[in-house]
Amino acid sequence: MIFRESVSGRAVEFVTMRKGEMLSMEAKGERMICEFMIPSRGIIGLRNQLLTATAGEAIMAHRFKEYQPLKGAIPGRISGSLVSMENGTAIPYSIDKLQDRGKFFVEPGESIYEGQVIGENSRQDDMAVNITKAKKQSNVRSSGADDKAKIVPAIKFSLEEALEYIQKDEYVEVTPNHLRLRKIRLTETDRKRNKIA
Repeated sequence: MIFRESVSGRAVEFVTMRKGEMLSMEAKGERMICEFMIPSRGIIGLRNQLLTATAGEAIMAHRFKEYQPLKGAIPGRISGSLVSMENGTAIPYSIDKLQDRGKFFVEPGESIYEGQVIGENSRQDDMAVNITKAKKQSNVRSSGADDKAKIVPAIKFSLEEALEYIQKDEYVEVTPNHLRLRKIRLTETDRKRNKIA
């Protein structure tokens, strides 16, 4: 890996969190050239973290060397998922009202289904939400009551990012037109029953 000397500490920290061992570190001008031995599963998702930590300046190349004994668990994400509890179409009004719960992976107007992971919860546990619910219509109108929904753009994953992001009870669903995350057990009752057993 190659990166600027000023961000080398942060980059080395990311690699060691993923069970990487530093083999060599050499300075060439303002750049550091580091060689690591890291498990293949530790590489998944590492590139994006390094690019973020080094302001897009990290250069990374890797190749398979050998099989080795398991080096332990690699820490995953600690936040929970926002899971759809209904089939239907994502409604802007519902997404707007639920934005304080976390970040969304779906755009308004996108088709969703029960059990699909549609966002990241701001807390540690999973939360079933309904973003297919439209605003109730009434005859009464007041000024300022019908403000436009201000929706933060949805987070879109590459295949590598999605594989790195999922938890043990989630799948990445790849189709010709979509890349979605979903729970293994689609209905909330099945997920609760499985947790107890």
